Amino acid sequence: MSELSIRDASAADAPAIAAIYNHYVLESTATFELDAVSDEAMTARVKAVLAAGLPYLVADAGATIVGYAYAGPFQERAAYRHSVETTVYLGAGGERRGTGSALYEELLARLDALTPEESPRHAPVHRAYARIALPNAGSVALHERFGFRQAATLAEVGRKFDRWIDVGFWERKA
Repeated sequence: MSELSIRDASAADAPAIAAIYNHYVLESTATFELDAVSDEAMTARVKAVLAAGLPYLVADAGATIVGYAYAGPFQERAAYRHSVETTVYLGAGGERRGTGSALYEELLARLDALTPEESPRHAPVHRAYARIALPNAGSVALHERFGFRQAATLAEVGRKFDRWIDVGFWERKA
């Protein structure tokens, strides 16, 4: 693999991000979406995160995006404004190569340093949350490596591939 770099995402990265994400949509329980996301819809999602002044990052190996991570609003109500939800996805087969850790290290550093000028609605970030479809030992290990601790489990909250799936919430204080 070429040398990995972490950089800010742009709307132009949306097709590559959608390709990574759609693997999980169609083949995994990591996301509860059931239908592939179009490039246009992913472009809108990327733009929304960036417009909120929150970080959206891609891992680039040469000219290929091999993963991404971002922080979005935890909930839309104003009282939640200092809480964010974090997400990381890797290209198929990209696990256990350090890409997820590199993305999360940069994402969390940016969240910790976020100023009100950069993100008037969300800075400073007080808590970061992650939703993990269970079981998922790799994702749990990644989050706990970065100081996230399990806060709750919602039993059988989603149904995909003809089975019920639990979701755990992990939290990290900034």
